[in-house]
Amino acid sequence: MKKSVYILLLAMCCHFNSIAQNVGDELNLMPWPQKVALGEGRLLLTKDFSLSITGEFDTRIYEYSNRFLRRLDGRTGLFFNQGMISKNTNFSKNAILKINIERPGKIQLHEDESYELKVSESEIILKAITDLGAMHGLETLLQLQSTTASNFYFPVVVVEDAPRFPWRGLMIDVSRHFQPVEVIKRNLDAMAAVKMNLFHWHLSDDQGFRVEILKHPKLTSLGSDGNYYTQAQIKEVVAYASDRGIQVVPEIDVPGHASALLTAYPELSSIDRENSIERNAGIFDPTLDPTNKKTYKLLADIFAELATLFPSPYVHIGGDENEGKDWDENEDIQEFMLKNDLKSNHDLQTYFNIKLQKILAKSDKVMIGWEEILTPIIPTSAIIHSWRGVNEGVPAKQSLVDAVKNKNQAILSNGYYIDLMYSVEDHYAVDPMPEVALTEEEKNRILGGEATMWSELVTPNSIDSRIWPRTAAISERFWSPKNIVDMESMHRRLGIISYQLEELGLKHISNRDVVLRNITNNQSIYSLKVLSNICEPLKGYTRNKDGVEYQMYSPFTLFADACVADAADKRKFKRAVANYVSDNSNTEELSKILHVWIVQNEAFLSLNKNPKLNSIAPLYQNLTTVSKVLLAAITTNTFNVQDKDVLRAALVRMQEANEVDVEFAIVEDLVVLAEFVSQMKEIQPIENK
Repeated sequence: MKKSVYILLLAMCCHFNSIAQNVGDELNLMPWPQKVALGEGRLLLTKDFSLSITGEFDTRIYEYSNRFLRRLDGRTGLFFNQGMISKNTNFSKNAILKINIERPGKIQLHEDESYELKVSESEIILKAITDLGAMHGLETLLQLQSTTASNFYFPVVVVEDAPRFPWRGLMIDVSRHFQPVEVIKRNLDAMAAVKMNLFHWHLSDDQGFRVEILKHPKLTSLGSDGNYYTQAQIKEVVAYASDRGIQVVPEIDVPGHASALLTAYPELSSIDRENSIERNAGIFDPTLDPTNKKTYKLLADIFAELATLFPSPYVHIGGDENEGKDWDENEDIQEFMLKNDLKSNHDLQTYFNIKLQKILAKSDKVMIGWEEILTPIIPTSAIIHSWRGVNEGVPAKQSLVDAVKNKNQAILSNGYYIDLMYSVEDHYAVDPMPEVALTEEEKNRILGGEATMWSELVTPNSIDSRIWPRTAAISERFWSPKNIVDMESMHRRLGIISYQLEELGLKHISNRDVVLRNITNNQSIYSLKVLSNICEPLKGYTRNKDGVEYQMYSPFTLFADACVADAADKRKFKRAVANYVSDNSNTEELSKILHVWIVQNEAFLSLNKNPKLNSIAPLYQNLTTVSKVLLAAITTNTFNVQDKDVLRAALVRMQEANEVDVEFAIVEDLVVLAEFVSQMKEIQPIENK
């Protein structure tokens, strides 16, 4: 690339803040880089595209580069001449993409993950301190790939990038619903694609103990229903993650959430009861006895074996939602508390946690726990995982603030609970850094955040659609500058990234069709897809409340399982309504949408019915009733008085349409439209003479 062009592009970087939005309208990058400057011109892709690697690095960059080449070649279909890369490859000096790395990166917190990417019309230069940074740069380059009618190309651009937070995580709970290795792997691929670097593996809970402990085989033989990871599989996943720059942190949740563990070792229970694997969702009483020396012997054995499986210096001990009911009922435990001046169950749990911290320290591990472990006397080496918010009667991020003021490091998950099925906009609006006065030292103790995927209501077939694509937007919150908050830009880019993630092997789009084919008995699913694009699963934990009680073995093949948190056509309808209300001559887009809903109800009615379809029929009927009234009004610019009660009743039914565990995502905008058309010139009914 000519020196003058480099100087021009670097100068453009200095004006990043002023041009970020304009560039964001042209580029589909997520997470958004720290600095990006778009230049003039394009580097056209041909079959001669090739790369070279120089410097000092870990050999994983070879496989990462191979995956990059195959993904790029798969998109373009150009049949690149360059084949598979290995340490024996003789790279050409004329390679189009030149990667230079200064040193191997360590899979650890605070490692350098920065990179510089410069694309000219003739070559691409990717520079990074570590191979981890180079891997991030390759992902950015893949996102930059664009297309015209006649060419595939990269735009001329300069990117200077590094993460805002060192801890950018995703937690997957495999206890409530076990997730096979292939599910974990494809989600690790997606994490790498959006520059996440921490996989939190929730391996035990009331519903199952999911990791093989050789010294204590009863944990899985009695506590897992046969669904667990062998140690060989654990090592396989850890290596797979490491090759993608991702650290794996295991969690064994204690002293509560222990039904499965106590099914195997009932003698460690605080109450003499017949324990069993829990089949329901919720908070349950079985709790480890913190006064029993055998409790610590078992946990020491478990954590010692985990230390050999997970190179990460961190181990999560859970520690959440222990209500202490069993402790209150145990006279020996109460006597122990009195003798040791432990005035509350929280004090007793702190006693337990400190003993665990010492056990973990013997294996050079740092303890992480949910925010309930935070007390003034908890060792400052412990990392506090903040999760509760205003719904639990605790101010949002309060535990995060309390932790860093207590000199503990902390990570945030409050606001990133993706299992709650809240909109991506809700998550995107949450920043890990609290809006309170903190010193720089306290701010530096906030490591970042994690999206959390609790699995009460997901199976291997549906989990991807509950994690992605929303987690890509959350990753931007952890990586990008704080001022990158434009919702329209986020939605536009997220739509592109979603399809690119499916290229990696995720099934968040395709598996929805599997559910719909099941519902229709392999008939046409198009009418159901149209309906699912305006419906969303019930939010919060209401799907498992006051209705069907889902067990861990229940079917998740219902219409709600084909719907996602952000209904695909919700924003399109909102825009059409807004355009019409502001200018009621602007009817074309809105009329088309209403017409499609009416026509697709007719297609739905033509299907051979079954009980599943019958349960959905009222949704479509109410939607069609409303659509016909509104379409007639905007077409004639008049409103029939006879339709008022019909419209009102149908809208009420739509607002209460949770009998199949979904809600209409368009109801608010339908109400806005209904209120607007009701102000039109009224047509009085013609009386029969």
